Amino acid sequence: MSLTPDQFRKGAMGGLVPSPSPFLTPRPERRRADSRGPDCFSNRQDRDKEVNVQVLLRCRPLSEDEQKMNVSRVISCNELKREVTVLQNVANKQVDRVFTFDKVFGPKAQQRTIYDQAIAPIVNEVLDGFNCTVFAYGQTGTGKTYTMEGGMRNKGGDLPAEAGVIPRAVRQIFDTLEAQNADYSMKVTFLELYNEEITDLLAPEESSRYAEDRQRKPISLMEDGKGCVIVRGLEEEAVYSANEIYTLLERGAAKRRTADTLLNKRSSRSHSVFSITVHIKESAVGDEELIKCGKLNLVDLAGSENISRSGAREGRAREAGEINKSLLTLGRVISALVEHSAHIPYRDSKLTRLLRDSLGGKTKTCIIATISPSAHSLEETLSTLDYAYRAKNIKNRPEANQKMSKAVLLKDLYLEIERMKEDVRAARDKNGVYIPHERFVQEEAEKKARMEKIEQLENDLNLSEKQSNKYHELYLTEQEQRLDLESVLKDCKLNLEKTRTELLDLQENHRAAILTLKEKEFIISKLLCSENFLIERAKELRSDLQHASEDINSLFAKLDDKDKMEAENRSIVLTFGSRLDQRLKDLHKTILGSVSQQHQQLRCMEEQAHSFLASNCDATKALESRIKNMTETYASGVTTMKELANKIQRSTSSDLEEMSFAFSSQIEAIEQFLVTAVLEAKKVIEDLLSSLNEQKELLVFSARQQEEGLHRNLISAQEISKATFHFLTDINNQASKFMTVLEEMEAKKSQQLTNFENRFKEEAAREEKQAIEKIAAILVTLTSNRSAMVSEASGCMKDMDIQDNRTLQQQMSMMQQVSADVGKEMCKYIEKVESHFVKDTFSAAESRGIMEDGLQECSKIVNVSRQQWENAKTYINELNKSSLAEIKSTVRENIKRNHTVHEELLSALSSTGAEVGARTGDITAAINDSLLRDRECKKEIDSLTNCCLDQLKTVQEKHGESISNIRSEAEKCITRDYLVDNRTKPKKRDIVVPSLASIEEMRTSAFEDIEKEGNNLENNNRSKWGYNEGKIQQQITSLSPNRTPFADVNSL
Repeated sequence: MSLTPDQFRKGAMGGLVPSPSPFLTPRPERRRADSRGPDCFSNRQDRDKEVNVQVLLRCRPLSEDEQKMNVSRVISCNELKREVTVLQNVANKQVDRVFTFDKVFGPKAQQRTIYDQAIAPIVNEVLDGFNCTVFAYGQTGTGKTYTMEGGMRNKGGDLPAEAGVIPRAVRQIFDTLEAQNADYSMKVTFLELYNEEITDLLAPEESSRYAEDRQRKPISLMEDGKGCVIVRGLEEEAVYSANEIYTLLERGAAKRRTADTLLNKRSSRSHSVFSITVHIKESAVGDEELIKCGKLNLVDLAGSENISRSGAREGRAREAGEINKSLLTLGRVISALVEHSAHIPYRDSKLTRLLRDSLGGKTKTCIIATISPSAHSLEETLSTLDYAYRAKNIKNRPEANQKMSKAVLLKDLYLEIERMKEDVRAARDKNGVYIPHERFVQEEAEKKARMEKIEQLENDLNLSEKQSNKYHELYLTEQEQRLDLESVLKDCKLNLEKTRTELLDLQENHRAAILTLKEKEFIISKLLCSENFLIERAKELRSDLQHASEDINSLFAKLDDKDKMEAENRSIVLTFGSRLDQRLKDLHKTILGSVSQQHQQLRCMEEQAHSFLASNCDATKALESRIKNMTETYASGVTTMKELANKIQRSTSSDLEEMSFAFSSQIEAIEQFLVTAVLEAKKVIEDLLSSLNEQKELLVFSARQQEEGLHRNLISAQEISKATFHFLTDINNQASKFMTVLEEMEAKKSQQLTNFENRFKEEAAREEKQAIEKIAAILVTLTSNRSAMVSEASGCMKDMDIQDNRTLQQQMSMMQQVSADVGKEMCKYIEKVESHFVKDTFSAAESRGIMEDGLQECSKIVNVSRQQWENAKTYINELNKSSLAEIKSTVRENIKRNHTVHEELLSALSSTGAEVGARTGDITAAINDSLLRDRECKKEIDSLTNCCLDQLKTVQEKHGESISNIRSEAEKCITRDYLVDNRTKPKKRDIVVPSLASIEEMRTSAFEDIEKEGNNLENNNRSKWGYNEGKIQQQITSLSPNRTPFADVNSL
């Protein structure tokens, strides 16, 4: 069984202490104490199971900077004695302190050596089902992360020489399990404790804007009712190879918080816990499968830090303070455990809560203390050595995790899946889907695969249970058979005893039987007398047997007479058979005659059918010729329709050309009129300019006379000139707009004409196609559609003319408005001039009369121009009316032409319909003739069929009569004439009559002969029975007289 749980499944897993989940949690094995012993014995047994925390010490070499600065060494390591010596000078005295640990590794110790000697046994205990913890403790920059992680892997996948504890432990676990060919599953977690906040390093990154926000989502730390610590929402990754774990380690290490300090270029600013949980299937006695579980916690603690020496500032200083706080709490926990204090301050820090089971709990713990040999770090080194030395005295009570059965594991899996579903539902109800879609799809697929696997495991479990039940039943049957055999053996023993008793009884009975034989000798003597009487009686019976033989011979003579009578009966049967054969021959001849007659009738019917088919073929050919003529008529009608359609198309195209010519002539007339109007407007403008020039000269002359008095009149004259100039420019603009409007109207009309022409062509082509299929209906719709199209086109043209008239009226109204505005301005100017004239009455009398004359001339010119534009308006209206009348006349002529074409089409259609009706009448007549011939042929066939049926009926009646006669004669012959004797004839047997000599031999022999036979019998059976001679002789004498006669009788 291979356990492959979900790869991306969230579980409630504590960093170092198992969660309550049975599947994910290694549970300690429950051991019942011996109730027979006293309490002190059980306590002593518990104390015997306690083991000390294993403490290793590793000293790093001096760094390059320390070597350059010639920093002295204060640490000396003795690996053989497992001692560390600290060299101190106190008051100019050499004071050395020596610390002893479980193992000591100097600066030259390699990663592989440390792992093989100290960590490899712990990993083996994990595979045996224990919970183990390895964590590194020491000052910052002493090599804790290097010891725990080191180099992960090379490009080829092999471990490098600097690989640390975690990659080597992973490789050992996989190599051991693969070598054992074990079924297993493995899950890992990776968390970080930073500033008393726990974050999951394996959780997928959220789509946040900043990287710090994506990685800093804390998770809660909880406790269950049993004191176990649970990290709620910790990501638990299922892994299947060492490379996957290396990838997860690299991913989590990249998320860890590190910083550059004066003591370490890459200093870890947080504690990390990497946990590996292994489930291994273990073979057990019977069909039950057990699973053992082990867990390995690998902890990389952040180093204690002296802020003054590390150079930490602000945020880094706060980080160092939190790290020192948690490590100080860890030191207090170690001290309390060593001193067996009543209160252990686990809850003062989340780090100690996570390490609770590893310090004084049920886990095997190994502490790797890392120190620096530099004299600068002497204070921190002594503190680390003191804590490590005191941690040696901590005692744990490691217990193997409880082994789970396959059924319990499946049940726990179901519970875990249901719990996960509830968590997912709650999270979705709260925040929606909080995982990526690809991962969600992958989880659903893996969940489905897991459910299928669980179903398969359940099926395997059911099959195993069925097999176990079968084997149990076989065992019970074997037990029952064994019990049956034991009972049979007991019965056999009882029967043997019984047989022995019966043998003794038989021996007693044998003695009694001998006595009984002696008593019966007298009876046998009496039997000899009766034997003589029987011989006499046998002789009498022989004579009776001879008489019976004679009677039997007479009986066989009578049987011979019976055989003769049977021969006569056989001859009667033969004559009956010959007569029956003759009758059957006559019947056969009758049937042959009827069959030949039926053949002749059928030949007549065949000839009539041939003639019927020939006549039908002729009628069909005639019908085909008529249909061909009808198709030719139809084709000619179609061609005439096509010619009419072409004619209509040509007439419509000529009409369109005429209409376009009329429109073009109208446009040319309008253009000529506009040209003449523009020329006249130019003349009016020139007259106005000349009059203005004259007025200007007069004003200049008056101004020379009265410059001071008429200065404002000069300004007013300039304003009048400007207004007049604006008026003329407005007239020019309105004329240009009028030209553009006319051009747009012409373009619209030409576009409508082209659209009309295209629509007409498309409708003509489409209707021509439809006319081929349905001629009559389409001809009616053709005329209506075309008349509607023409009326629509004429309506469009009318609308356009109306719209053009409206636009012209608008332009004319605009021009009138401009002229009115000019008139208003002129009135305003006159008022101003009059006001000035009143002021300058005496000085400008002559100029006033001249100005009045000039104004009168200007008003006359304006009236002339207004009259000219009114004439243009009336001319354009008359021109539009004339063009509209021409278009209407053209449309009427087109309608008349279409009516004539429609009448021609109707006439052609009526003629074609008449011809088609005539052809159709011919075809129907031919069909009716064929139908009459078919009916006549049917009547002839019916008469022949009735004749055949009558003949067959007569044959059937004759055949029935002959069969009934044959049956009556056969019944008469068999039942009346043929006599049968039902009695059985006995077989003749030869009767053997015994002779008198054989009857005489039945007498008993003489006693001397019997004694001789008895002596011979004694000699033959002496060795077999072992009786003495006296007894055998006694038996012979007692048995011989009465056995011999009966044997002779039985032989007969």
